[in-house]
Amino acid sequence: MTTRIVIIGAGQAGFAAAAKLRQQKFDGAITLLGAEKVMPYQRPPLSKAYLLGKLSAERLSLRNEAFYQQQGIDIRSDEPAVSIDGARRTVETSRSQISYDHLVIATGSNPVRLPARMTERVDGIFYLRSKADADRLQPLFIPGARLLVVGGGYVGLEVAAAARQVGAAVTLVEAAPRILNRVAAEPTATFFRELHRSQGVDIREGTGLIGLKAEGAAVAAALGDGSSLSCDAVVVGIGVQPETTLAMSAGIDTDNGIVVDQFGRTSDPTVWAAGDCATFFHRGELIRIESVPHAIDQAEHVARNILGAEVPYCPRPWFWSDQYQTKLQIAGLNRGYDRATAAAGATEGSLTVSYLSGDRLLAVDCLNDPRSFMQAKRNLGL
Repeated sequence: MTTRIVIIGAGQAGFAAAAKLRQQKFDGAITLLGAEKVMPYQRPPLSKAYLLGKLSAERLSLRNEAFYQQQGIDIRSDEPAVSIDGARRTVETSRSQISYDHLVIATGSNPVRLPARMTERVDGIFYLRSKADADRLQPLFIPGARLLVVGGGYVGLEVAAAARQVGAAVTLVEAAPRILNRVAAEPTATFFRELHRSQGVDIREGTGLIGLKAEGAAVAAALGDGSSLSCDAVVVGIGVQPETTLAMSAGIDTDNGIVVDQFGRTSDPTVWAAGDCATFFHRGELIRIESVPHAIDQAEHVARNILGAEVPYCPRPWFWSDQYQTKLQIAGLNRGYDRATAAAGATEGSLTVSYLSGDRLLAVDCLNDPRSFMQAKRNLGL
């Protein structure tokens, strides 16, 4: 009989699992362990509204403390798990030892960091993954500040957009031949390149970061194109890595994430995983999806399956990005596409990019085109 469930990770997936367990009438003990000092909160606004000061910390929270009390969820903020003993079914935290019947790992992912040799003795380097990161960066979002953004993925572009909206000067460098090189086709990249340049962002593609050094209160950056520049802050957005340390130490199978079966179970049948940290087979390929909707869906599936539903998980991937007044909505996964087609939308400034493998539609990027996005979701069965 399941009487105690422990969830490691108080992000979107961990919160969703705890909430769904109560919705499914589970009346046993639920312990939710968080590594941060704050209540579970939304992460997407960190690079957008929160960074711009348009969203308060209170509105960032998923629920207030009263919710956890009413739901009987023992939430322990700032009490990270430090080890898992699968044989004894216990979790060691920074303060206590907790037994479990089932354990959910929802540890998310961490930003890829610059090499230590590049950052030692240099202040002014920022990553944006947590509220604390955003709080540290926010004071530099002022008119006239000089920011270097390293990485032309969605996070880097969102940070660049936010910085320009407050009047900061922004240079963005991308080591790949173009921005969004790994995640989008050329038409989508072209759309955003032109948008950012029209807003005054200095985008340098095919240009990596070679070195950094302190220059008084500023930072001097040497770039791969042979140029150098001085800035007040360097914001790094070069990808994330799944947080698998606890699982690996406990002998649980990992492969670019914590490997789970179609139900969300790991190689230890009493341990489950969901969200950014979990990898699973989809269409014959081991994949990992980094998105809030996926984290919620997978975590809720795990909650149901812990309680005996035994329902296989089928992802319904969709994503979004807000930059200036532009909204990008993505339906599906474009992995394995062999061609992409672009078409102007029904309204001015809109664009739809479709990804195909042969004649099969895989995914659609919809820029300022919500109607096409809804149609794409229907076409893809999402």
